[in-house]
Amino acid sequence: RSGGEAPRYEHDGLVVDVLRRQVSLRGEPLHLSPKEYRLLELQARHAGKVLTHRYLLEQLWPEGGEADAQYLRVYVRQLRQKLGDPAEAPHWLLTEAGVGYRLLAPG
Repeated sequence: RSGGEAPRYEHDGLVVDVLRRQVSLRGEPLHLSPKEYRLLELQARHAGKVLTHRYLLEQLWPEGGEADAQYLRVYVRQLRQKLGDPAEAPHWLLTEAGVGYRLLAPG
């Protein structure tokens, strides 16, 4: 484990296995686009910590260019839809207004 990053996230039916690059929800495989997976993987590696918009944009679009917070919101919305995690009452992925997003820590 480098830097305290968890290779596996499990919380309330959501499993993100970073080593195997697999995500499942209540035992069923969850099919994510590469960007959706990367977004969830970053959150899972740092569960419980707020990841800023800037950090997520730099990680998801290292080439810079066209990426902006609007793209990030689109991917967060798509990811929430696949998780069945409504923004109004999130179960896993919390919005920290004006700052970023935080995946609830397991436990």
